[in-house]
Amino acid sequence: MPSHPEAVHANDDAWLSKLNATMDGGAPYALVEPEIQESRIHTMDSSSVAGVSMASAQTTHFPPLATPRRNYKTVHTQMPSLGLLDGFIKDDAVGDILVSGLGPIYIDKNGKLMDSGVRFATHEHVWEVAEAIVKSVGQVLSPDRPMVDTRLPDGSRVNIVAPPMAVDGVSISIRKFPSKQITLEAMVNAGQLTPELAVFLNACVRTRLNIVICGGTGSGKTTLLNALSAAISSDERIVTIEDSAELRLQQPHVVRLESRIAASESKAHQEVSIRDLVKNALRMRPDRIVVGESRGEEAMDMLQAMNTGHEGSMTTLHANTPRDALSRLETMVSMAMPQLPLRLVRQQIAS
Repeated sequence: MPSHPEAVHANDDAWLSKLNATMDGGAPYALVEPEIQESRIHTMDSSSVAGVSMASAQTTHFPPLATPRRNYKTVHTQMPSLGLLDGFIKDDAVGDILVSGLGPIYIDKNGKLMDSGVRFATHEHVWEVAEAIVKSVGQVLSPDRPMVDTRLPDGSRVNIVAPPMAVDGVSISIRKFPSKQITLEAMVNAGQLTPELAVFLNACVRTRLNIVICGGTGSGKTTLLNALSAAISSDERIVTIEDSAELRLQQPHVVRLESRIAASESKAHQEVSIRDLVKNALRMRPDRIVVGESRGEEAMDMLQAMNTGHEGSMTTLHANTPRDALSRLETMVSMAMPQLPLRLVRQQIAS
């Protein structure tokens, strides 16, 4: 896939509306689900894709987005003031905002990294912006926790590194997400997918095949994961697990879980890892489990979930090719259970 900023759709209003409707005694809305052929597909090969004509692929209808049956009250989360960065946040052409102390503020605009011509005057101003970001999502930036991986209320991903780890002053990296939801149809129209591949991927999701999306940084893994999620039936319970909540699934029954790093200043604020959340998700009666990214021991629990009744689960991982992705899975499972023979690891992945 071409490299471009990952996109999500701000779906917070949908679940807040549903909550308000429940409190008011109103009925929650439901997705309109097209008829699905009852027979399930267990295996698909290149001949299956080759048999799809261009005409039929272009006329394939994907599951529609949710449409409310009534008007709901909504609650909008307040975005913090970010000083010099506010203009870049509001500019839809800007995908990434990169701050390094008092150095030039670099931005990725229309896919090109450039010097914005703007910089902070003092380190105190940079620190104030960093504090405003972490406080807006209830987190803390301190000498005991100088590195924070979090998000803005609008869903934009934020990474902050403070001194002494950041030698030249506080480093702030923001990756924005376009407000428009990217679908498989949109990716076909943009030339990022062929119509036949879109039909194939849509069928894989709807027939509950487990999917692992691999690629490099910024290659569009989360974008594709969001697009694929549109094919999930509206009557399924989905649990998403991430380091920082970025996925914006379009179904009404989605439980979003987020990991947490331990803070030494509060004994009650203990670490909750991705692996802890995956294990807990198995007790939440999910139809599907979606892990934003597998990068460690949680890969073992993800594989177990895929093999124990949670078919149709999805995750992403960093790898250059599908073959490299399988090698990474082997490595991550071995991290969780080093005593497990490689032959058994490969059997687990293959099944």
